[in-house]
Amino acid sequence: MQASNTQKFIALDIGPTGKLLKPLGDLDFEDAVAVFAETVKLGVKYGADLIFIETMNDSYETKAALLAAKENSDLPVLVSNAYGEDGKLMTGANATAMVAMVEGMGADAIGANCSLGPKQLSGVVEELLANASIPVILKPNAGLPKAENGKTFFDITPDEFAQEVAGLVEKGVRVVGGCCGTTPEYIQNLYAKTNKMTPVAIQPKNIAMVSSYTHAVKFEKEPILIGERINPTGKKRFKQALIERDIDYILGEGLRQEEKGVHILDVNVGLPDIDEVEMLKTAICELQAVTDLPLQIDTSDAKAMETALRRYNGKAMINSVNGKQESMEAVFPLVKKYGGLVVALTLDESGIPDTVQGRIAIAEKILAAAEGYGIEKKDIIFDTLAMTISSDIHSAKVTLDSLHYIKETLGCHTSLGVSNVSFGLPNRDAINGTFFALALENGLSAAIMNPFSVEMMKTFYTYKALKGMDENCAQYIEKASEFIPAAPVANAGGGASSQIDSRIEPNMNTVSELQKAIISGRKEKAGELTQSMLQTNEPLSIVQNEIIPALDIVGKGYEEKKVYLPQLLMSAEAAKSAFEKIKDYMAVCGKENATEKGLVVIATVHGDIHDIGKNIVKLLLENYGFDVKDLGKDVPPEAIVERTVELHAPLVGLSALMTTTVPAMEETIRQLREKAPWCKVVVGGAVLTQEYADKIGADKYAKDAMETVRYAESIMEGLGGGMHE
Repeated sequence: MQASNTQKFIALDIGPTGKLLKPLGDLDFEDAVAVFAETVKLGVKYGADLIFIETMNDSYETKAALLAAKENSDLPVLVSNAYGEDGKLMTGANATAMVAMVEGMGADAIGANCSLGPKQLSGVVEELLANASIPVILKPNAGLPKAENGKTFFDITPDEFAQEVAGLVEKGVRVVGGCCGTTPEYIQNLYAKTNKMTPVAIQPKNIAMVSSYTHAVKFEKEPILIGERINPTGKKRFKQALIERDIDYILGEGLRQEEKGVHILDVNVGLPDIDEVEMLKTAICELQAVTDLPLQIDTSDAKAMETALRRYNGKAMINSVNGKQESMEAVFPLVKKYGGLVVALTLDESGIPDTVQGRIAIAEKILAAAEGYGIEKKDIIFDTLAMTISSDIHSAKVTLDSLHYIKETLGCHTSLGVSNVSFGLPNRDAINGTFFALALENGLSAAIMNPFSVEMMKTFYTYKALKGMDENCAQYIEKASEFIPAAPVANAGGGASSQIDSRIEPNMNTVSELQKAIISGRKEKAGELTQSMLQTNEPLSIVQNEIIPALDIVGKGYEEKKVYLPQLLMSAEAAKSAFEKIKDYMAVCGKENATEKGLVVIATVHGDIHDIGKNIVKLLLENYGFDVKDLGKDVPPEAIVERTVELHAPLVGLSALMTTTVPAMEETIRQLREKAPWCKVVVGGAVLTQEYADKIGADKYAKDAMETVRYAESIMEGLGGGMHE
């Protein structure tokens, strides 16, 4: 046991709200921050020594809790997430993405807890250790839950648990404990195994990276492409879209660039005629609803920058800061608070120096100022400013020499807006492509560029092949057929014909415009197209031939791990928008609702107040045409049985997140078997396994919402229902 004189601390423990944040759910980000802030203030008031944010399965909710902790206390903050067997959070983030965001926002430790045992979490832990420069936490379950004779137990012993965790301590884990299924005996064994171990020293990783809600993009050896098309400069159609608040056009520009292979999307909506603060926030949130690419927040308005950074789900790239004192004083506090990789322009109050020495001096001044704010060199990426050679034939050389020095001598990453070099010249693509190649050879880390430029993309893929960054020249071979000049496509962004990731559906020629809108999660577009189709098509045919096939495509992608939960939910929301138009039309026409294919009762079982999983299942079932009766959360067995009998429901879905509520699920199934023997029961939840489901008498264990939908379809088809072949 621990010695009695060992120093002890009291932690304020903060868990998830149990709700999904917008756009996936109905909880606004700022409302989530307010809920967590109230808890933090109480913890501070009553003397907590530190804050432990744990069991978070969504990166956005994690950010809300961490922001609340930082804004309402000066206590150390530890952050731990619940990862699934695929090494990702429920909403898609991997461990590296969480390191990028959480470490960027100033958390004092990061880790994994709950959901799985130490062996199953070892891959996540090793990923955290490889990327984090702060201590790593591990609080696993006592293995996986099982049921026997009506009792729940976990499948590894206290000694096995301690042995597994101690092995990860040897690899560098600094904070350990136990979650579900662990008892004092587990912790005693763990202490005995680890109390004399020498902690592994924490090494700064110095990784420059940005992240979205799913993954991180690292600035390492391979060059990064930043798509420049979401920007009104020189784009009449884009300006029109901003003035008219045509969000669908903006989303189209983003999705088309993603399809072309960019790694990051630049987002600039600055226009005198609009409210940039509100528009930038809207653009950031809407883009993150349809693409998982990291975003570069591009604005000179500090208020717009903070609003966007606050709402951004991940660690953003920030464009930009410069050597002017007022710029650094406005931007660096935001970088420090919200995290980010900030683009630093080598200009100051005197303008842009026309010498290499002048630009280097500004870079060094920016680095010194950033250090004063506690911002590390790895989070500064320098833009040495490409100037047009049409007015100064030597300007490109100054830019390249400055870039080379900053990369090789100062050890910082670099970025350029490449196309500026050719302004005022004919056949600009030829100049841009060659300048891009020269910049890459001089150490360029990232280019803000037009991914529809044949010359730029040709340079990118040939450079990678020649530099040994393209195994067997596979990427070059795949892209070579595209290196043929084509007609300009600048105004194609409003269309949906090429906005779908081919990983989801490679045969896009056979997919209709409505299906594309649903697949890409574009709610407004889906509603508009459905409204138009109702002029010439029967409502039922639209459901059968358009909506359901589109959902099936995304559902298949989800089942094959090609897409993540947010994309699945946004597609469901787009389908919901289409369904609403159909329902409105049928109500006006006095027709019965022909979209329902069967009735399903769902509930979270007695004692369990979590309903995220149940709500996701409800949304998907409804969008597949099922009539869903949602009884809510913490529902007694008797209430579920009574409603099932009253409706003569053929299928009941039960959800449980906590091991302590599984007995209530078992009791509910027992009563259903007695009073509604015709009814099938599907169960799901984080604590359940196939073996567990079998033992409590369920007909089906669904590992996720899509599997519930598939099972419901099979049940209804067996009853003679079903809407499509």
